[in-house]
Amino acid sequence: MKYNFLPNTDVKVSKICLGTMTFGQQNSEAEGHAQMDYAFEKGVNFFDTAEMYSIPSREETYGSTERIIGTWFKKTGKREEIVLASKIAGPNPNFGYMRDQLDFSPASIKYALDNSLQRLQTDYLDVYQLHWPERKNNCFGQRGFKVQEDGWEDNIHQVLETLDGFVKEGKIKHVGLSNETPWGIMRFLEESKYHNLPRIKTVQNPYSLLNRLFEVGSSEVCMRENVGLLAYSPLAFGVLSGKFLTGESHPNARLSLFPQYSRYSSEQCTQATILYNEIAKKNGLTLTELSLVFLEQQAFVTSTIIGATTLEQLKENIATINVSLSEEIIAEINKVQAIIPDPAP
Repeated sequence: MKYNFLPNTDVKVSKICLGTMTFGQQNSEAEGHAQMDYAFEKGVNFFDTAEMYSIPSREETYGSTERIIGTWFKKTGKREEIVLASKIAGPNPNFGYMRDQLDFSPASIKYALDNSLQRLQTDYLDVYQLHWPERKNNCFGQRGFKVQEDGWEDNIHQVLETLDGFVKEGKIKHVGLSNETPWGIMRFLEESKYHNLPRIKTVQNPYSLLNRLFEVGSSEVCMRENVGLLAYSPLAFGVLSGKFLTGESHPNARLSLFPQYSRYSSEQCTQATILYNEIAKKNGLTLTELSLVFLEQQAFVTSTIIGATTLEQLKENIATINVSLSEEIIAEINKVQAIIPDPAP
């Protein structure tokens, strides 16, 4: 395994992070434990989860992923050897079963954090992230910012003050953002800089060969401000594994089970995937290797969050850490990006 430091800390995290959002729905507790066992054995010391997991979030399975991670910690005693990240959900009218108020008020953060800690059977989180902003910033599956009335009043100072209290209590070590824009990242950094409040260490955003929008604005912010990207959906819901190009049926695939997640299913995404697959084959690589290693080699990526529903997928994903892409291959990738730029918003 290879490691990076969590920005502005002495905490080493594996360049591959285990994503866990299938635990409790697509994966049973036993399967989740097997994935964590294997990942840990291969040097993965970074696990990411969220209060709303498993996905798709439903009242019946709410918190199931954190509970499965918690029973693994209890069984193995490896909590101190894992860098653990979780998230508090933001506003969504469909998720009222989570909390009375889906916001980042002091009461909501305390409620969400304490319940996550209880489910995870731990006293602290290494990284606590705001899963998406309270303001409407078109963060899921939309391209660009659209002006709209959302009634949001800037409460970023209060949010950081609240998180600071939990840092001082020892319940949180570091804080991060997710699904954020360059403005949002800089706004949090500005508030922490001028008021001696916790500094954002990471931002967790989608980033893949089918969605390189993070490179427009946010990558410069991360490089110049030393904030690490935790790249999620690196295989675009499995599209960039190439399995949907074979013509075979995949009834247990996430896109088959949950067709509402169509972000990476457009004709343009398919065309781009075919071209990336040709590059991979020509260079003796799998499409999975090409897709994940491209991210792993980006300077602004601290860790790439991989998710799998089978151990075979997990093994293939983790093994990509030993693969590298030449400048010539990167140039071929960039030619496709120029022809079909960011087909998934």
